[in-house]
Amino acid sequence: MTKRPIRKSGSRPLPNFEVQVRIEKVVAEGDGFGHLQDGRVIFVEGGLPGELVVAKVLKQSKDYARGVVTEVLEASEQRVVPPCEYVAQGCGGCDLQHASVALQRQIKFDIVHESLIRLGKIIDPEVRLYESAELPVVAARTTLRVASASQGVGFRQRRSHDVVPIERCLVAHPSLNELLPQMRLDGAEECVVRVGVASGERMAWAEPADSVGGLPVDVGLNSDAVVHESISGQTFQISASSFFQSSPQAATALVEATRRALGDVNSWGTGPVVDAYCGVGLFATTVFPADRHVIAIESNPSACADARVNVAGRDIEIVQVPVEEWQSVEAAVVVADPARDGLRAGGVQVLTATKASVIVLISCDPASLGRDARLLNEKNYRLEYSEVLDLFPHTHHVEVVSRFVRDESMELL
Repeated sequence: MTKRPIRKSGSRPLPNFEVQVRIEKVVAEGDGFGHLQDGRVIFVEGGLPGELVVAKVLKQSKDYARGVVTEVLEASEQRVVPPCEYVAQGCGGCDLQHASVALQRQIKFDIVHESLIRLGKIIDPEVRLYESAELPVVAARTTLRVASASQGVGFRQRRSHDVVPIERCLVAHPSLNELLPQMRLDGAEECVVRVGVASGERMAWAEPADSVGGLPVDVGLNSDAVVHESISGQTFQISASSFFQSSPQAATALVEATRRALGDVNSWGTGPVVDAYCGVGLFATTVFPADRHVIAIESNPSACADARVNVAGRDIEIVQVPVEEWQSVEAAVVVADPARDGLRAGGVQVLTATKASVIVLISCDPASLGRDARLLNEKNYRLEYSEVLDLFPHTHHVEVVSRFVRDESMELL
């Protein structure tokens, strides 16, 4: 069989042709980033910074191309053999397993730093990397979304609806891995499985509920099922359709980072404190003093129901409304943990109207962080620092805790 020629990157490749590319960096979605000789950008799945690779071009336009590594000609010293067998089969769950853990964290640090400069328009932002031996890199995730496969369940391939059947997951908690080989979905395309490490409770939630089969009788199978978790001495009820952090260790790390970002409670001033996008009440109950009135804002009905249980006995007011529609009141400090698309202009407008001395923003997307940092700066909130937390090891996903301080001198400019 004749091997197809490798084109130099200066020629215009056709889809499924191969080119040599020097990987300059890894960008926000986990792809290597390089340039073709004609100046176009190419995003290369599987490439690491500094590597020279052969990439099969899968898609192209006049501005950019997308490809996948087929051969590594000059490998990074930080390239490793993926520890999970399913990566070689195309599983799209963990897209950075070919990088050492140290390089994964450096990649995420660099992406956040660049986003704050490029999108946030911040000159020389201070970015820190959260370091803790308490953050595990395997066997920790307590929530998984699995898809129906030809044999049992699995994870989707990257940028595809195709499913790779699995019987175990490298990053999943052992209690979830016990369920995966037994699970069957009949009538549902996907299912969320969750375990409460503190309680040992497990749930599997799909629509319709009776589409999930093969599981032990102790596993809750309907939308009313709950698990309980313990974080920083607080117990949390978490329903099937409520969001919670990826593991107890991840939640604890976020609480610690948020406390640091809020600073000395004696510097806050008077007035209520605000927990925006409060979810089930994680921050409302762990980062504020018990004697402060907390306004906790959340639009998800399930999360609000859980939060009312979790904050019982505390001076915490649950406001069930989208943050953008909340009627702002003056507040001492604000913690905001929005979904992936961030605060956007509406959220920034509402939260800065509180005139809080500090806004702590928790972001799970570097691009939305950069945009929100620029919008907050335009409202006279200056970024002091961002702290990068690797709560999703082996993937490109990252969590960032940022401290913004109201700078009244900016109002005079």
